[in-house]
Amino acid sequence: MRTLPVMLALAGAVLAGCQGVRDTLGINRKGPDEFTVVTKAPLAMPPDFTLRPPEPGAPRPMELDSQRQARAALTGARSAAVAAAPRAGTSEGELAILRRAGAENADPNIRNILREETTLLAERDRAFTDKLIFWKDPVVETETLDAAKEAQRLRENAAAGIPPTAGETPIRARRKRALLE
Repeated sequence: MRTLPVMLALAGAVLAGCQGVRDTLGINRKGPDEFTVVTKAPLAMPPDFTLRPPEPGAPRPMELDSQRQARAALTGARSAAVAAAPRAGTSEGELAILRRAGAENADPNIRNILREETTLLAERDRAFTDKLIFWKDPVVETETLDAAKEAQRLRENAAAGIPPTAGETPIRARRKRALLE
C-alpha cells in the first residue's frame, strides 16, 4: 500500500519534467508576443455630416425607377438603360466620363462571352494536364492475324482443293494490359 503514493509522486515528477506537460499545466511562463500586440485605432468622424437618415417610403437613391427596369428587361436594352439613367448623386462630370468611356454602348451579353472564353481556357488547360498525366498515346485496338493457324488453314484448304479465301481467318485475341503497363 505504501508503494502507491510513492509511484504517484514519481509519475508526477517525471511528467513535470516533460516540456509539453509543463506548457499544458501552465508551469512555464511565456510573455506576450511583441508582434501580436496591436493598439486600437482612434474613432474617426464620418467625412460627410450632411447625411440624413432615410425617410420611410422614399425611393432609394441608387435604384432605378421600376418602370425603367421593366422596360429595359422587356426590350433587352438593359445596359443602355442602366448607363443612360442618371442616378441620384451622379454629377454631370461623372456622366460625361461614363459616356466618353462608352458605358452606354456596353455589350449586354458580356457575361456569356466571358463564360465562353474562360471555358475555352479551362478546356485547353485540361488537355495539357491530360497530356502530362496520361503521357502515352491511347492504344488503338487492331486485329492481329494468328500466323500459325492461318498457315495450317491454307494448307488444309489446298489439300482439300478449296480456294484460299474460303473459311474464317484466325485472329489472335489481344491480351489485356496490366494496370501499370
